Amino acid sequence: MKTSSLFASTLLLLALGLSACAGQQAAASTKSPTQAEASPTEAQPVPVTEMTSLVDALRAAGATVEASEPVEQPFFSVGGEILKVNGVDVQIFEYETPEAMEADTAKVAPDGGSIGTSMVSWIEPPHFYKAGRILVLYVGQDQAMLDLLESVLGHQFAGR
Repeated sequence: MKTSSLFASTLLLLALGLSACAGQQAAASTKSPTQAEASPTEAQPVPVTEMTSLVDALRAAGATVEASEPVEQPFFSVGGEILKVNGVDVQIFEYETPEAMEADTAKVAPDGGSIGTSMVSWIEPPHFYKAGRILVLYVGQDQAMLDLLESVLGHQFAGR
């Protein structure tokens, strides 16, 4: 009898231990994403540093992006490209180095009304963004576009 009692006690302890482990695992799986650690296989957003990473980030955010045509702005030292983002024109100027980009962005007035010695009459409010080696200019008032650009590039550094 002692052997069967010892065996039953061992089985009972084993069952209790397994149920406790299952309860802890269930509790861990119900944690919210902010409570649980990120999965090592989850893709982290790639920082925007140049044209390709900008296009990738916009597409990852659900936008449609198409190359459109070249653009020149006399106050920037490089030519740019117009991208159609969700059908809206966005001008992208890609520089050789971040320092070269910063030299041009330093000329932009906080409200975007002048760039260097050029006074600019925009047809709609300008919005200037920068990241890595790119300067992004969106001229318009579409709030969805402004929200999209801010989500990918951060706050505008100049504009209205």
